[in-house]
Amino acid sequence: MNIFTGLYDKCMQWARHRYALWYLSGLSFAESSFFPIPPDVMLAPMSMAKPGSAMRYALVTTLASVIGGLFGYLIGAFFFEWIEPWLQQSHYWDKYLHGREWFERWGLWAILVAGFSPIPYKVFTIAAGTLGMSLPLFVLGSALGRGGRFFLVAGLMAWGGERMESTLRAWVEWLGWLLVLLVLAAYFYFS
Repeated sequence: MNIFTGLYDKCMQWARHRYALWYLSGLSFAESSFFPIPPDVMLAPMSMAKPGSAMRYALVTTLASVIGGLFGYLIGAFFFEWIEPWLQQSHYWDKYLHGREWFERWGLWAILVAGFSPIPYKVFTIAAGTLGMSLPLFVLGSALGRGGRFFLVAGLMAWGGERMESTLRAWVEWLGWLLVLLVLAAYFYFS
């Protein structure tokens, strides 16, 4: 059964779509403030499909992500009472509290780490707004953290290019099923 190969082929087809850059921008904006899927899932295949455009993709992703982060900041600063009940009922509440604690302790460094790491960035953008973090520092930390991450992803994918694309396609079924097994094992281990 070749489930992951078909998904991989579809993903690479979307990465070459003429509107892919617009989709990438929208995803980058949304992920920084409210959407759960990171832009890396589009940035990586787009950078592999068109290595010559990878740095442009990383720049667009960074800019859209920082603008989305500003939207998250505004949510935290002005509309937190509207989303607080949802946050408390979701799995994001503990992450939000953790993000607030980081900001109170480390300020700019918290947004830098959150921007670069796989930690849900939206939690930190909202927390920065609720705490009234300095807006210039917020933008600087977001640009450096998010930019560092996206330029690294794009650069690695561009470096691999077509060679990586064909190698990954050859192994994607094994990698996909391995990931499924790891997720199931983690689920049963932690529940």
